[in-house]
Amino acid sequence: MAISSPLISLKTISYSCCSQLHSSSPSYLSPPKLYFPSWTLPNSTTFLKQLITSSSSSEMGPTSDTMNVRHPEMPSISPFGLSMNESSKPSYKWRRVLLKVSGEALAGDQLQNIDPKITMAIAREVATVTRLGIEVALVVGGGNIFRGSSWAGSSGLDRSSADYIGMLATVMNAIFLQATMESIGIPTRVQTAFRMSEVAEPYIRRRAVRHLEKGRVVIFAAGTGNPFFTTDTAAALRCAEINAEVVLKATNVDGVYDDDPRRNPHARLLDTLTYEEVTSKDLSVMDMTAITLCQENNIPVVVFNLNKPGNISKAIKGCFAKQGRSLKDVL
Repeated sequence: MAISSPLISLKTISYSCCSQLHSSSPSYLSPPKLYFPSWTLPNSTTFLKQLITSSSSSEMGPTSDTMNVRHPEMPSISPFGLSMNESSKPSYKWRRVLLKVSGEALAGDQLQNIDPKITMAIAREVATVTRLGIEVALVVGGGNIFRGSSWAGSSGLDRSSADYIGMLATVMNAIFLQATMESIGIPTRVQTAFRMSEVAEPYIRRRAVRHLEKGRVVIFAAGTGNPFFTTDTAAALRCAEINAEVVLKATNVDGVYDDDPRRNPHARLLDTLTYEEVTSKDLSVMDMTAITLCQENNIPVVVFNLNKPGNISKAIKGCFAKQGRSLKDVL
């Protein structure tokens, strides 16, 4: 015969167990009594309407449409107060450039190896254009400290060893230029063609491009890392590798002349040249390896005077190219 057991609520079981466990305990250890008042939760829709009505009437006054709340519109202002409209940005001829600075140009008046006034002038003009969004890379020479081709054969010094010493001279100039740029707030990275990890990064093309995309200035030092190649060739090579649009060659003269203006006062300034004209007339703009590399990769070359204030920013913005002071391949 089946015996039906009575249904016992969980609240009754829990209360009875607690009372048995604490029956011999003092009164202050007895569990607290819980009271469950019997009230009914109003309808959710009605309750929500009452809350909205009370809040709107107390803060905004009575209104017929309590749900019509207008949120303030956030102004569309980009960081640093710049407009988000892309069409309002000034357009420049180039967005990524490679600036070639010779070692002799860093020496200034030749009284010392590096003139701090020259490096500071370069840094300030580069800072002006980088803040406009133009990506700038530099290749620096080392002729102000040591020129390998001039010392080859001295005291048994072979050409390869002399060129390696000249590469170390370019690293010295690059570190000096980096310190000057960072002193005025320009993030700068130095990359060398051979490893010198304690003082600079090794040259890695993708890392160099990423630095440029982040707004950093990249200085390429140690030339190509191989003897018998000039820093002009290194400039043309790095320009092709990082997909820069132009090589800007900073010199001590206003551009390309048909003769040496320091020896011939009647030398004529040539505004526009083709690569074939440079080769046929044997003009000393860049060495033939660099000229050939620029020609094969359709890279224009702009030659300008470093000693005139503002010329670096003008060259980077493409002002000299608009005036015709450039070297390009005419097809």
